[in-house]
Amino acid sequence: MRSRTIVATGCLIGGLAMGVSACGSDSNNNSSGSGASSGSSELTIYSSLPLQGTSREQSQAVINGEKLALAEVGNKVGKFTIKYVSLDDSTAQNPGTADEGQTAQNARKVVQDKSAIFYLGEFNSGGTKVSLPILNKAGIPQISPSNTYIGLTTNEPGSEPGEPNKYYPTGKRTYARVVPRDKIQGAALVTTMVEDGCKTATLWDDKTTYGAGLARNIEASAKAQNLTIQDRQGTDKSAANYRSLASNVKSDCFVWSGVTGENGVQVFKDVAAANTTAKLYGPDGVAEEAFTNPKKGGIPADVGARTKLTVATLGVKDLPDASGVLDKFKATYNTQTVDPYGIYGYETMALALDSLKRAGAKANDRTAVLAALFGTKDRKSIIGTYSIDPNGDTTLTDYGLYTIKNGLPSYEKKIVAQA
Repeated sequence: MRSRTIVATGCLIGGLAMGVSACGSDSNNNSSGSGASSGSSELTIYSSLPLQGTSREQSQAVINGEKLALAEVGNKVGKFTIKYVSLDDSTAQNPGTADEGQTAQNARKVVQDKSAIFYLGEFNSGGTKVSLPILNKAGIPQISPSNTYIGLTTNEPGSEPGEPNKYYPTGKRTYARVVPRDKIQGAALVTTMVEDGCKTATLWDDKTTYGAGLARNIEASAKAQNLTIQDRQGTDKSAANYRSLASNVKSDCFVWSGVTGENGVQVFKDVAAANTTAKLYGPDGVAEEAFTNPKKGGIPADVGARTKLTVATLGVKDLPDASGVLDKFKATYNTQTVDPYGIYGYETMALALDSLKRAGAKANDRTAVLAALFGTKDRKSIIGTYSIDPNGDTTLTDYGLYTIKNGLPSYEKKIVAQA
C-alpha cells in the first residue's frame, strides 16, 4: 500500500487487538545459482520495509515476526548460520512508502552481497516493481509479506501492459507472496457489498499502482455480480478536500480503492458528510490505525461506524494454528496485542527458512533455493495450508472482513469471495 514517488501496494492491516487481522531472457544473470560464496557457512536474509511514516508500526510488526521465526530455529538451518539485516526503503522525504531511489539502492546492496539468500519485501507493491527486476537478474529469491498488486505475478485484469514479464528480465520467476492477489480482494469487496444489499456503488481510487489496479478488479467483479458502478473517479492526494466530488455521490454504497497516505481520511470524511446514508467500504490499504483511529488523525468515530474493510489476514478464530505463535509474540515483545502484520512477517520468514531446509546442503545455492520455494506444496502454516503456484502466488483465497471498533480494525468474519 502507501505510495508517493512510485505508487504503492495492497497490504494488510495494522493495530488489531488479539488478532491476525497486490519473460524474456537476459544474459546479465551472472549471479543466479550462486547465492553464497563457495563453502560459506553464513547466509544473509534481508528485509526491506518502510521504517518511517505511517507504515512504521506495521513494518516493525513484520520485522518482529521475522525475527521470532528465525529465533525459533536458533538462527541456523542445517550447517548454515542465518544473519538477518533490516533495510529501510523509505526516506524522510518519502515516509510511509517505498521510495524509488532508496528501494533500488537496497536491492543493489543485496545483489553485491554474495551471502544474500533471501530478500523479504517490499511492503508496498510499488516498491517491489523497483526491487524485483534488480534482484531477478541476480537470481535472489524474494518473498513479500503484504503485496497484493496483481501485475507483479499475472497479466489478469487489473495489470498494466507488459506485466508481469517486465519484472523478470531473466525469464525465471524469483518472487512469491504469502497473501492473495487483488483479484481476490476485489471480489471480496464486491461480495460484501452485495451481501449488504448494495445495488449501486460509487468507486474512486487513489491513482497508485495498488489503488488503480484494485479498482479495475472491483469493476470486473461488480459486473460479474450485478453491482452497478457509478461515478468512477481518481482522487488527487494533494487536494485540500473532496467536497465537490462528494456532492455527486448518490449510490447506495461507496468504495475507495486506495491507501491512507493518499489522503484517504479526507476522502471518507467528505463522502460521509455528503451522503449520510451510503455504506462505506475500503481495502487493506486503509486497514490501519492511522486511518481508523480518530485520536491518531483517522476518520471520525461516526464515519468508522459506517465503514467496513477487507484484509487478507483472518482472525484468530479462523486461524487456530496461529495461537501458539501469538502467545510467543506477546511474551517476546511484552505486548498484549499482536499486529496482524507480525503474523504475516513470521510466515514470510518461516517460508524462507523452510525453503532453505528443503534445499538441504545446497541452501547456499540460489537456484536450489528457488526450486524449493516454488516447490512449496500443501504447506501447513499459521495462516493456513497453502502452496506456491508457478507464478509465485499463494493458493490461499479467503479474505477477512473488518469493522472499526474503539478506533481499531476488528475482525468480523471470513469472506468466501464470489470471484
